[in-house]
Amino acid sequence: MRDDHDDEDDLGPVRCARRATSDRTSFVVTSVTPELLDAVRAAGFQEGADGWAKSFPSDTPHLDEAWASFRRLLVPWLRQAARLDPVPWAEALAETADRLDAAGIDWWLTGSTALAVRGVDVAPGDVDLVVADQDAHTVGDLLLDGLVEPVAPAAWFCRWWGRAFLGARVEWVGGVGPAADEPLPRRTPTGHRSRPVTSPCVQSAQWVPGSAMVARVCGLRPRGTGPAEHAPGSCRRATPPESLEPSEPCPDSRWS
Repeated sequence: MRDDHDDEDDLGPVRCARRATSDRTSFVVTSVTPELLDAVRAAGFQEGADGWAKSFPSDTPHLDEAWASFRRLLVPWLRQAARLDPVPWAEALAETADRLDAAGIDWWLTGSTALAVRGVDVAPGDVDLVVADQDAHTVGDLLLDGLVEPVAPAAWFCRWWGRAFLGARVEWVGGVGPAADEPLPRRTPTGHRSRPVTSPCVQSAQWVPGSAMVARVCGLRPRGTGPAEHAPGSCRRATPPESLEPSEPCPDSRWS
C-alpha cells in the first residue's frame, strides 16, 4: 500500500484513487474494511501493490464521468454485493428498461434476474443484460449518470462490457459471439470463471410480477441441447395481456 494518501478519496469503509499511465487508467480501491473485502474481490478488482484495481484504456469514453460516479456509488454498490443491504433489482430493471426502450435499444435479460422474472425463487444481486455490438456504447451513454465502469473491450465471450449503478448494479455485454459456446472456461470481466457447460439461448417473453413490464429473457441451457442464438431481440414495456400466465420455474435453476 502507498504511504502517501493525499490523492485518495476517503469514503468511510473504503478509500479509492485514480491512477494513470500513458495508455491505461485505473480506478483503485486502496483500502477496504473486512466486511466489504470479499465484495471487492467478487467485483473483479485485481489485487496489486497499490490495492485492488479496475483498469481501462486511457482513451475509453466517459472515463471522467465514470470516475465521479465510482467515487459516489462505490460504497452502496459494495454493501449490496456483500448482502449487507437489500438489492432493489426490480426498480433498477424498470429504470433501465425505460431508458433503453425510449432509445429503441434491443436488449435481453439474463443471469439470476432472468430467473426471478420467470418465477424462480432467487435473490438477484444485479441486473445482467445482453445487447448488440453496436449498442454497447449507447447503453453507456443512456446510463451515464450511474456509470461506474465505462464501456471497454472485454477479453471474454463478448467484445464489450459496462457497469452502472441505478440503485442496484446493472451490467451489460455487447457483441456476444460464437466464443460463448467454447468449452474451455474463461475469466469474466468480474474475475470469475465462466461456466463451461452453458450458453445463452432465446426464451419467450416473461411478465415481471408486480409491474407492467414484459421482458424477453436469455435462458441458460445445458450444452448440446441445440444451437445457441446470439442475436439480441426486442424488449419492451407493455401492459401484460390477460392471457399471459405466470411463468413456470426454470428447470435449470441451478444456473442462478
